[in-house]
Amino acid sequence: MKSLRLATLLAFAAAAVAIVLWVRGAENNSGAIAASPEVGEVEWVIDGDTIDLIIDGQQERVRLIGIDTPESVSRDTPVQCFGVEASTALKGLLPVGSSVRLVRDQESRDRFGRLLLYVYRTDDDLFVNEWMVANGFADTLFFEPNTTFQSQFIDLRNEARAAPVGLWANCDGPDQPIS
Repeated sequence: MKSLRLATLLAFAAAAVAIVLWVRGAENNSGAIAASPEVGEVEWVIDGDTIDLIIDGQQERVRLIGIDTPESVSRDTPVQCFGVEASTALKGLLPVGSSVRLVRDQESRDRFGRLLLYVYRTDDDLFVNEWMVANGFADTLFFEPNTTFQSQFIDLRNEARAAPVGLWANCDGPDQPIS
């Protein structure tokens, strides 16, 4: 009799744990993709810091974490100095159809619903966010809590500015409209 009660109690406890884990998983996956995407395919480069990817068969708009490039396609902002060049650079790094490895930080999405990711090319493991800053195509831009590479990116931005390369050689700053 005691073993039947113990078995029943254990069965209920296991069921409760399974339900809690399932509910937590459903809460964490309230977006359209799995909780931790690992790879994606480039569908389109929007501009120098935003891309469309196919992840698990679904299209996702992705904002590269930690960088800010001059605007090249915004409806609300005129094309900015070095915006077209930044967009062209990202298109060269991530041609349509290329495979990328994706890494999240603490916060998964921004207020516009875009995924926030660090992006690496799978063929050579190039860290795309970092490359854009180091080569003067992007300034740094971090929002708490997604600050894993903040000091590294700031150092690279300062080196690009001092060199000067990219937008730092051609513009008075990243938010300068084209005259």
